[in-house]
Amino acid sequence: MIWPAVAILGFVTLQRLTELPVARANTRRLLAHGGHEVAPRHYPAIVALHATWLAALWVQAPGKAVHLLFLALFILLQAFRVWTLRTLGPRWTTRIIVVPGESLVARGPYRFVRHPNYLLVIGEIAVLPLVFGLWPTALIFSLLNAAILTIRIRAENRALRG
Repeated sequence: MIWPAVAILGFVTLQRLTELPVARANTRRLLAHGGHEVAPRHYPAIVALHATWLAALWVQAPGKAVHLLFLALFILLQAFRVWTLRTLGPRWTTRIIVVPGESLVARGPYRFVRHPNYLLVIGEIAVLPLVFGLWPTALIFSLLNAAILTIRIRAENRALRG
């Protein structure tokens, strides 16, 4: 049956496509308030990874059985996504933007974890393919994501310290 995969992937695709204009607007607002972007060179690799991950799922998942345990885990990740993005509010963006004089967010999931958004992304990239039993896809994209996030988190930590 194709429709469960199409429904799930349609949800994720629509979610990402509606988040992009919000991220762009937040980026523009932060820059207008004196912010500056840090380490933009790795950003195209992040975009390419996420687009390729989603495209691979659209090619591979339709017709696959849905594993309910992993689907439940993915739904929990979506609740964590909402919590994380709502906590950041207008400070959430897909880029690293530093606004001088702004304090770090220390509420919501940021009370417990330094980079909850990256934990979320790690979980999503691994779990969504597993919803459809796509273990190799989960492994390959998790490894690629780990490489890119290593660069990104180091850059963000340097920016936040400086």
